[in-house]
Amino acid sequence: MAYQLYRNTTLGNSLQESLDELIQCSSLGGFMTFTFSQSQQITPQLALQVLLQFDKAINSALAQRVRNRVNFRGSLNTYRFCDNVWTFVLNDVEFREVTELIKVDKVKIVACDGKNTGSNTTE
Repeated sequence: MAYQLYRNTTLGNSLQESLDELIQCSSLGGFMTFTFSQSQQITPQLALQVLLQFDKAINSALAQRVRNRVNFRGSLNTYRFCDNVWTFVLNDVEFREVTELIKVDKVKIVACDGKNTGSNTTE
């Protein structure tokens, strides 16, 4: 099972909202003001399969395709290590890429072991 951390991103939330709409359309049937063809209605089981595939695909893509490096510096507010997951909260953080500098007030970083995805990784 892949980590489900990326379901809370903009892309993951949009996917979940779209799947919810498709599930609701199939359960409401003819009561909708617009009509969907039978192929645009899905079951909750199919929606779960789509989300699981999204988890696998996003984890794989980030592990294999992203090669950019970003340096960051900030003040450590809190940290925690629980269930093989590190969580850091930093204040007054500066992110630096080669020519860019971005400053933010607060950042939460969640770090999981990318090689040990066989355990229960639901957040």
